Parts: sequence; structure tokens; C-alpha cells
Amino acid sequence: MKIVIANDHGAVALKQHIVAWLKAQGHEVVNLGVDVEERVDYPDQAELAVQEYQKGSYDFGIVCCGTGIGISIAANKHKGIRCALIHDSYTARMAKEHNNANFVAFGGRVEYAEPVEQMLSIYMNAQFEGGRHTQRVAKLDALC
Repeated sequence: MKIVIANDHGAVALKQHIVAWLKAQGHEVVNLGVDVEERVDYPDQAELAVQEYQKGSYDFGIVCCGTGIGISIAANKHKGIRCALIHDSYTARMAKEHNNANFVAFGGRVEYAEPVEQMLSIYMNAQFEGGRHTQRVAKLDALC
């Protein structure tokens, strides 16, 4: 898979961990995030990731900030982006199966009960179910 990732100063270590894991799994990762903890604004980082994703050829995007909340809100302000803030295996699977999320968000200051790579793996291996969810996703996309 080809994945774009971006982060702010609140998720430097998490982003580095995610990138290393994805590359070890054989995925191509375009890293637009910061690698130092000097303050940057998460809306700007979300916009970088979205703009790159919208160029095409990406399977999905990942955005990270301190909580994952702000950067997911920022990503969702962009037309065509369905960013899910996932926090466990169930929400990771549902993000893809029911919402066809094309971005996921994580928080660098969040203590997850499950490893982030486990949640990512579940998301990446899930398939959009279509059916009754297709109309709902179309309604989401029409909101922007």
C-alpha cells in the first residue's frame, strides 16, 4: 500500500513508530510530518496530508496530533475526506467496513489499550461492505 502520514509536535514518537512499522511491512510511506517537538499547528499538517492524498495513487492517509481529535476534525473539513479517529480494533474495522474511511487518526499522548499497529492492520485488511452503507457514505461526502 501507499500511505501518506502527517503529524504535529504532539505525536512525533507515535508517527515515527507507525512509519517504521509500515515500512517493515513493505508499505510505501510518504512522511509529511515533523520529527521535532517544536510547535506546529495540526490544521496545517492535516492540510498537507490531504493535499498530497488528493494528488492520487494513495491507499489512505494517517494523521496524528496529541489526541488525534483536532487533526481528524481538520482533515474532515476537506471534501472527499472521511477521517476516523480510531481507538481500538472494533472502531478500526468499522471505520473501513461501514464508513469507508480514507484517513485514520491517532493521538500521540493517548494510552491505547491495544497496539496502534494492531489497529492499523485491522483497518488495512478490512473491506468496505457497501450495501446500505453506500448511501450513508454518499451522504457524508455530500456534506462538504
